[in-house]
Amino acid sequence: MQGVHRVETAAAFREALAVRFAVFVDEQGVPASIEVDDHESAATHFLARTDGRAVGTARYRTADSGAAKIERVAVRADARGERWGARLMDAVETDARETGHERAVLHAQTRAADFYARRGYERVGDVFEEAGIPHVEMERSLDE
Repeated sequence: MQGVHRVETAAAFREALAVRFAVFVDEQGVPASIEVDDHESAATHFLARTDGRAVGTARYRTADSGAAKIERVAVRADARGERWGARLMDAVETDARETGHERAVLHAQTRAADFYARRGYERVGDVFEEAGIPHVEMERSLDE
């Protein structure tokens, strides 16, 4: 299956985790012990595949505020620059909108903040550290 699809099987979930571990743990040094969290089962996960290979993933869940909290957006290093991040975000935002979410929030790594800003996300608050990496909270309306 090519493109971005909602994760529906245990095998696809394992592929999504493999992408996350490659990007966050191996590449960025996030401790493996915090990469998988208590929100996995409540989240809706997506997987990007090309040529039979998982190249990207993202998830969202409903935050306490009722907004769609987008998390764990990751694209393998050798697939960056091919619009997989944008395609993942399109799928996540569309699904969140279709399930009744009016707003989306996320914690962007500061180096990726411009990517999200181009998608209409606005910074909320100051830079903070998460998993040893500088982040900024961002949000946008999904009714556009």
